[in-house]
Formats: sequence, structure tokens, C-alpha cells
Amino acid sequence: MRKVKPGLARHPNELDRKRIERGLSARKRYLYVSPNVTPVWGGYCIESPCCSRNIDKDGALVDVALILYDGVTGIWKLFRKNHAGGVWEFYSLYHRLIPAIDELNADPERLFWQ
Repeated sequence: MRKVKPGLARHPNELDRKRIERGLSARKRYLYVSPNVTPVWGGYCIESPCCSRNIDKDGALVDVALILYDGVTGIWKLFRKNHAGGVWEFYSLYHRLIPAIDELNADPERLFWQ
């Protein structure tokens, strides 16, 4: 059996990147755009064209969410982008990736898909 060295990141990986990509097809807002899921250290950044023009008047790609995995606790952390301040803001914790994607898709407070 092969042992994984401590300190090596489990994420990002192609399997979970594709899982997020497929999961985003169930979102409630902006169904007519194709979001990008980009690997970042420890997780995934989701960006999408800004169709509403609320964030970018030209409709360029804007950050939607950041999903990071904490390898120590085994917890997924979901962040939203505060576009006015240009910073990521913590949103919630999840024990599994799928509930994080579900929350991002539902976006009941319209904090992600603006």
C-alpha cells in the first residue's frame, strides 16, 4: 500500500474539479453561461461571465465562489467574493463537497451569482 506523505495537498484534483463543474449545471441563476472551475492551492475557484452587469459592465469573468478543503479537519470551506472590497469572505463549512455545491447552486441570498 502506498502512503501519502503528510503535507501533500489532496486538492485540487481533476475528479473533484469535474464534480463541481457538473454540479453547477443544477444552479438556479445564470443558467445560460458556462462557469469556469479553476484549480487553486487547496481547492477550486469558480468564475463566470457577469451577465447581470452588476459587477462588471462589460460582462467579463468575475469570481463567484472559492471552495477550499482543510486537510487537517476534513472540512470544506465556501467563500463568496466581496467585489466592492475585492476580498473573499467566509460563507460556511461543510463536511462533504456536494452540500457546498448545492448551497452555491441555490444561492438563496443572491450572494454568489450576482
